[in-house]
Amino acid sequence: MKVVIAAIGRAKASPELQLYHDYIKRIPYAVECREFDIKHSDIAQRKIKEGEQLLAACKGAHRIVALDETGRQHSSREFAEQLKDWQGQGHSSYTFIIGGADGLDKPVRQAAHMLWSFGRVTWPHMMVRAMLAEQLYRAHTINSGHPYHK
Repeated sequence: MKVVIAAIGRAKASPELQLYHDYIKRIPYAVECREFDIKHSDIAQRKIKEGEQLLAACKGAHRIVALDETGRQHSSREFAEQLKDWQGQGHSSYTFIIGGADGLDKPVRQAAHMLWSFGRVTWPHMMVRAMLAEQLYRAHTINSGHPYHK
């Protein structure tokens, strides 16, 4: 399995980044983070440019998951089951998209096979990376029968 995390914003040294790396190291498959930092004063134009970069990062992905406030909230077990189902269908490469402060452009949401929300509250982007890494690790442990999830 190969995972790409396509994210707006460059990570800087922080406790959130350390937590992200701690979970990524535990995952037994390749995880790559591609960061994009689009500078544009017009919000609509910035979202379009961000969307173009994020979609370019999805090339070759069998499944695209966009983290978006309009998405469905999945339990950890539901997410693990979805990954297992996709893997059973032969899908082995995934791109997870984390948008910028102004959200995702419509074409990005439309390209996604799943819109996933971490709840109705707003999370800092670097915290979302750490939370995503933890959920990827948790899904792996659930699907492999490891006791971490208990």
